[in-house]
Amino acid sequence: MTIAGATTRETPRFDDEARAYDALLVLSFGGPEAPDDVRPFLENVLRGRKVPPGRVDEVAHHYLHFGGKSPINDQNRALIAALEQDLRQHGIELPIYFGNRNWHPFLADTVCRMREAGVRRALVFATSGFSSYSGCRQYREDVIRACETVGPATPTFDKLRVFYNHPGYIAACADRLSEGLAQLPAAARTGAVVVFTAHSIPMAMARHSAYPAQLTECAGLVAQAAGVARWQIAFQSRSGSPQTPWLEPDILATLDALQHAGAPGVVVQPIGFQSDHMEVVYDLDVEAAERARELGLPYVRAGTAGTHPEFVGMIRQLIQERMVAHPTRLALGTRGPAHDICPLNCCQVE
Repeated sequence: MTIAGATTRETPRFDDEARAYDALLVLSFGGPEAPDDVRPFLENVLRGRKVPPGRVDEVAHHYLHFGGKSPINDQNRALIAALEQDLRQHGIELPIYFGNRNWHPFLADTVCRMREAGVRRALVFATSGFSSYSGCRQYREDVIRACETVGPATPTFDKLRVFYNHPGYIAACADRLSEGLAQLPAAARTGAVVVFTAHSIPMAMARHSAYPAQLTECAGLVAQAAGVARWQIAFQSRSGSPQTPWLEPDILATLDALQHAGAPGVVVQPIGFQSDHMEVVYDLDVEAAERARELGLPYVRAGTAGTHPEFVGMIRQLIQERMVAHPTRLALGTRGPAHDICPLNCCQVE
C-alpha cells in the first residue's frame, strides 16, 4: 500500500509525471442516516478525544432535531452522480467509489471493494478544500489506516490538492453568494455585510497549517468575484474543552457585533464547507438564524458549492492535472496552487 504525498523539504511540491488511474475515491466525513445511528456515529467521531458528555448530548440533539439523519451522505451521492456525468461528457472513463471516515460506507470497506475490483492506482478527492490536520492530513492517515486494515495488494492512492483558490470553487461560491444577496430585503441589501464562515479549529492546530491564510484568501476572492465590498470571517462549530483556545470570532458573537454596529443586514456563507451538511444546517440555519431574528437583523444564509457545475468541473480539472505531464494548475490570488505532494511535517496537530 502507498498513498503518495510524503516528502522531505528537498523533494518537489508537485507530481509532474503523467499517470494512469483506475478509479477515483470520494472521501468524506460521513454522517448518520437514522436516529439509531446517531450515538454510534458520534462514538466514531469522538474516539480518542476528551469531550464533555454534555457536549456529546448537545451534538446528538442537533442530528435528532432533523430526524437523526445527516444530509451529508445524500449530498455526496448527488455530487458523485454529477461528476460521473461530467467525466463521461469529457471522455474520462473513471469509476467512482465512495468512502467515509466515520460512517457507512466506511473507508476500509470501500478500499476492500476497490482491491477486489482490481483497482491498482486511484485518485482521492477529499471533501475539504483547505489545509489543516482535520481537513487534509487526517484524510491521508485515514487512507493509510484503511489499507493497513484491508491488507496486501491494496491500491496506491494519490490525493488531489486542496482547492480553496481554484477558479471553479471561487466561481461556484460567488454564484451562491450572489443568490443569497438577492434574497435580502431591498432595504437591507445596500450596506449589508457578508460573513464568510468556516469550521473553527484549535489554535495549536491552526499554527501548524495554512488554514487561516487560505480562508482569508478564499474569502477575498469570492467577495471580489461577487462584487462585495463589506465582508469579514467568523467561525462556527467549535467543540472540545472551553479552556482550549480555538479560532475566533464565533458566528453568534459576530452577529451581535454587527447588530450593535448598525449593519442593515447580513449574508452568511460557509465557504469552509463544500455542502449543506449538519454543521451548516444546524449552526447557521437554526442557531444563527434564531440569533439574527432575536436581534432584528435581516439574515440570509448563502449556499455552498454543492453540485454547482463550476465545482463539479473543478474536480474533473483536478483529476486531469494528475493525468498529464507538467500540467497547468489553475489557481487565483497570490498564494498559487497548493502542493499535491505533502511534506512530512505538513498540517501537524500541534
